[in-house]
Amino acid sequence: MKIISAPDYQSMSRKAANIISAQVILFPHSVLGLATGSTPLGVYSQLAEWYKKGDIDFSKVHTVNLDEYCGLAPDHEQSYRYYMNTNFFQHVNIPLENTNVPNGLAKDIEAECKRYDHVINSLGGIDLQLLGIGHTGHIGFNEPDSDFDKTTHSVRLTQKTIDANSRFFEKPEDVPHYAITMGIKAIMQAKKILLIANGESKADILYRSLFGPITPEVPASILQLHNDLTVVADEAALKMIREKNPSAIG
Repeated sequence: MKIISAPDYQSMSRKAANIISAQVILFPHSVLGLATGSTPLGVYSQLAEWYKKGDIDFSKVHTVNLDEYCGLAPDHEQSYRYYMNTNFFQHVNIPLENTNVPNGLAKDIEAECKRYDHVINSLGGIDLQLLGIGHTGHIGFNEPDSDFDKTTHSVRLTQKTIDANSRFFEKPEDVPHYAITMGIKAIMQAKKILLIANGESKADILYRSLFGPITPEVPASILQLHNDLTVVADEAALKMIREKNPSAIG
């Protein structure tokens, strides 16, 4: 595990984008696992800026996203397909047919989950997986549970996650309660994992995930077992790690 400190969100975003851009420049056919939410926005903005300058080419890249809400159409403003299109894909030269997001409108969710696992496998797995971390320790929508779900699956979101997502919807009742999420197995089989975090509200869960017991009650704790994990976080998110295990920060 490598932990990289950044003074603020902008610096965190730039350092994380540097890691992704190096992956794509060195391996143009890379398969990138991508995340949504507020944390990666700065990363996608930085990558788009470098693309516009001619520093990076995404034309041969394939992507697989972690998750999607059940019941939202791809053009719904809060769907993760819409998020990816508007915040990243439309600003770089990646062919849309090379991008993959679970189908939240699938009539047969179980079949969609199996299809998505097949997509990941057919691409040869994920070369670099970008992750954020939720306040419950969830990665993707792998919520706290009694065991680690290995494959792509449907999950009922915890009330804490629903409450956190409600700020993006007009009414609380509009927030989806179910999502399709990539499983722990696909995430952990990624050759490299890049975890990003910012803000003091993430300090406790980041410490517990990286230095606490490995338990499905803190899904991100499984990342301790990955042999190529890089964490990029701002000082606020690293507050507890710096207090309890300062030597771990590079």
